[in-house]
Amino acid sequence: MDAKTGEMSGCPMHGDGGMRALLGRTNKDWWPEMLATEILNPNGPSNPMGDDFDYAEAFNALDYKALKEDLHALMTDSQPWWPADYGHYGPFFIRMAWHAAGTYRTADGRGGANSGQQRFAPLDSWPDNGNLDKARRLLWPVKQKYGQHISWADLFIMAGNVAIESMGGPIFGFGGGRADVFEPERDIYWGSEDKWVNEGVQTRIAPEHGYEQIEGPLAAIQMGLIYVNPEGPGGNPHDDEGAARDLRETFKRMAMNDEEIVALTAGGHTFGKAHGNGDASTLGAAPAGGDLAAQGFGWVSGEKHGGIGEHTVTSGIEGAWTNTPDRWSENYFRLLLDYDYELVQSPAGANQWQPIDQKEEDMAPAAWDSSKKVPTMMTTADMQMKRDPGFRKISEKFRNDHEAFRDAFARAWFKLTHRDMGPKIRYLGPEVPQEDLIWQDPVPEGTMPSDSLISEVKAKIADSGLTVSQLIKTAWASASTYRKSDHRGGANGARIALSPQKDWHVNEPANLQKVLSTLDGLRGDMSLADAIVLGGVVALEKAGATDVPFTGGRGDATQEQTDVESFDWMEPEADAFRNYRPKKMGVKTEEMMLDRASLLGLSVPEMTVLIGGLRVLGANHGERGHGHLTERSGQLTNDFFVHLYDMTNVWKSTDDSDEEYVATDRAEGREKWHATRADLVFGSNAELRAVGEVYAQKGGEEKFKKDFVKAWTKVMDADRFDISYRKYHS
Repeated sequence: MDAKTGEMSGCPMHGDGGMRALLGRTNKDWWPEMLATEILNPNGPSNPMGDDFDYAEAFNALDYKALKEDLHALMTDSQPWWPADYGHYGPFFIRMAWHAAGTYRTADGRGGANSGQQRFAPLDSWPDNGNLDKARRLLWPVKQKYGQHISWADLFIMAGNVAIESMGGPIFGFGGGRADVFEPERDIYWGSEDKWVNEGVQTRIAPEHGYEQIEGPLAAIQMGLIYVNPEGPGGNPHDDEGAARDLRETFKRMAMNDEEIVALTAGGHTFGKAHGNGDASTLGAAPAGGDLAAQGFGWVSGEKHGGIGEHTVTSGIEGAWTNTPDRWSENYFRLLLDYDYELVQSPAGANQWQPIDQKEEDMAPAAWDSSKKVPTMMTTADMQMKRDPGFRKISEKFRNDHEAFRDAFARAWFKLTHRDMGPKIRYLGPEVPQEDLIWQDPVPEGTMPSDSLISEVKAKIADSGLTVSQLIKTAWASASTYRKSDHRGGANGARIALSPQKDWHVNEPANLQKVLSTLDGLRGDMSLADAIVLGGVVALEKAGATDVPFTGGRGDATQEQTDVESFDWMEPEADAFRNYRPKKMGVKTEEMMLDRASLLGLSVPEMTVLIGGLRVLGANHGERGHGHLTERSGQLTNDFFVHLYDMTNVWKSTDDSDEEYVATDRAEGREKWHATRADLVFGSNAELRAVGEVYAQKGGEEKFKKDFVKAWTKVMDADRFDISYRKYHS
């Protein structure tokens, strides 16, 4: 964002993960005094459990029943240092779980509850997460008791489930298996704004400023929010059209449709209250900015009463949505649809809507004195469930069919809290639902091919006339869709043969169809997914590699098992591994390359060796010659690095965008090679060059081949949870 004009600069793609965190705001930008623990990152990521710790094994040894009993007891064990509204912590823990999961975005699979990131900055200090530090401290005795057998990440979601159950709400199920991390995930781009919500910053959809959709992979409408501003776009309570638009856009980017929006909003707001009964200006620093004595507590009020209990200020909005805030009911829709509402302001000055002439029996009990009655309220976002025609139709349906509402909320809550866990085989525990859901990207169980079948199909592929380039491209296109962020994609399922992947421009549909048809005719009883990966093995062996591993047993998904809309988000608009960048964007090619490598879970050496190998094997999109720095095309050689570092070359840009370059001979002036930014960065960046030189030096070719095969196999097998998790489901 330009500091003078407030205008956004650059527009990263939605499908390739977007801008890396280093292009946005960092924790140091927000909290300059924060301890710089990342100075130790070169010694490895923070993980006190050690590399050998198996969380799935630890979870399976958990006394699951006892843990749930303890969580149920916690719900009504009100503590004086942070007393429970209505004597029940259930609504508080629902909000904690929701906000832990609600950062997920489908564009790059980042965010979500999968690693317990709510414990770290910036999420622990987002305005929308106000006072959730207290919810996590309330959970600490439980976490301390069960130790390594339950991660914080799982505990957040389980506490939310138990909270709903304890108040009579519907639950679809629970799957454990979220392993904690112990430091902020620094490769997540949260935005470039330099102000939090309601501090004068524009919303991320501002048609009047030319912003028709949210930037890049982001999902929330403003910095520091989980979804939308509850008071309306930019705090404007009269912009109904904008409020409904914001709801649809943000939830869509978190993989939710209109029915799920209504179900989650109504179900979540059936419980509890919002907090704005005090002076928001007296609140202290967020947890990341607090002093040592605060011990991680944030937003401490300077008022005499301490700003707790009755006087808590969080969102600034004050009041309950229903007259039954401590139990499941159908009252949200009844109160919303039966009453007319007027705009009022909370004691903290927030805009909210109050029923006109509300009956006493429809008022809520005061949170701290059940003998008193207070008006209920709705936010501007809630009012869209009534005012927007599409949302209203669903609201009326749910009001008239409460069982449909129960089922829709339970399913939407399960999706919200499990969306980033990947395939269902990763789910652990006794409450995993049996039903396969399309957003889980189900893949039928595969059959492990025999050694004789593998040998037979390998021989057929080798004699098929398919080139090294064709086989490598197809295998890479299939497997490299994997994302470590939410464990989606990968070769298992052979979804490259299905819509939408078969039609992605980056996959060269006509050539892809030719390869897939040939492999399909040769595979016999082997799955197409296995045949695609085996084709890559054949190509590498033809190219001079040896000892290329192959592990079969993949299944083939059907079109009916494929959520086309959610896979559309995964289409790469650029892929440096295939030297593919069809249009100019606001993010440098090399930044996009790092982002994709990060999503694949690659290290710098793995990324480097894969780029060098893919170039000489002919994996470029459309037979593009850029970066194909070899005269031994189709052979697995270190020629890319040897010729890139050859000082007889002089490189010059050939276009105004500095995306394409040509090398000429220093002495003769003749043209020798063509390359892109994604190629030359391995010579210009000192760290990448240092790795590349290892492969270019004398004696480096054998190491190059060995390392390429290892990195290639890592990508091919990245999604093989059907193997690694099978022992936990036997």
